[in-house]
Amino acid sequence: MGNYSVVVLDFETTGLSPNYGDRAIEIGAVLIENNVIVDRFQSLMNPSVRISRFIEEYTGITNQMVSNAPSIAEVMDKFASFMAQHHLVAHNASFDSRFLDAELQRINQQRRQQFACSMLISRRVYPGSPGHSLETLVRYKKLKTDGVHHRALADAEMTGHLWTRMVDDLKADYRLRQVPFELMQQLSKVSKVAAPSLLQRIATTQAGSA
Repeated sequence: MGNYSVVVLDFETTGLSPNYGDRAIEIGAVLIENNVIVDRFQSLMNPSVRISRFIEEYTGITNQMVSNAPSIAEVMDKFASFMAQHHLVAHNASFDSRFLDAELQRINQQRRQQFACSMLISRRVYPGSPGHSLETLVRYKKLKTDGVHHRALADAEMTGHLWTRMVDDLKADYRLRQVPFELMQQLSKVSKVAAPSLLQRIATTQAGSA
């Protein structure tokens, strides 16, 4: 169970919620196998709606840039193949999962696999970090970054580096032989106070089954 794969993804969108008609304008994702990034996926998408000045400035993605981009349906169809059956990860997964589900639904597809939220997990793994936004954690852990924020692939890459670092740090700090995806999901749901004893318990179980 130690060697599973995850797809870490990030959407840039026209707004905060697909329920209000907001659409995806860019997706970036990295595939991690054996805790190493092995593949990447990135595409702008034409949302067929105008991007507001605020979003243009926030993301650097303009109406002009998406005017010649492939349709969302075309990109989501390709992305569905890329994500295949891999576990999914996003920083603030409730946001990205909503857009993923809404855009998949439009092309009559459905996500079967579960998400883990790297933001929630980071609060348990790095309680001493001054904050748990992606930018803050990248600085806190001195992770590799090209300095671009709010572009999908750059954010997905940084989240990927954060994920692999959290797995490595959990192994080192708690002497875990493996950090299964289910454990990461569990961590996102327990309180900060309960996290260390959960991890110690799992370390003991793993040592016992060695």
